[in-house]
Amino acid sequence: QVQLVESGGDLVQAGGSLRLSCAASGNIFSLDIMGWYRQAPGKRRELVATITSAGMTNYADSVKGRFTISRDNAKRMVYLEMNSLEPEDTAVYYCKAEPPSRAYWYWGQGTQVTVSS
Repeated sequence: QVQLVESGGDLVQAGGSLRLSCAASGNIFSLDIMGWYRQAPGKRRELVATITSAGMTNYADSVKGRFTISRDNAKRMVYLEMNSLEPEDTAVYYCKAEPPSRAYWYWGQGTQVTVSS
């Protein structure tokens, strides 16, 4: 079984920064793709950023240039550095892990990020 535990969510003012962390445990050796997704109230869950074990990254257009995803494979950690935060970034942020085939996946429980204007 795989467990993903997010942390780092908080209430910040617009223009501020936060760093989210995701700790992975269990049988994660086949889970090449790690990612951050978010869901705002009344909206669908959406991609924020993904990163492969080789370090290839992908970002949503709305966060490019402001957010940076990284991972430490030895520590089984994935991070999301968020800068220049905007009220529109307010959401619950979820960590996701999946294999290259994307045939199955695991989610964390989420961490709340609130950006005040």
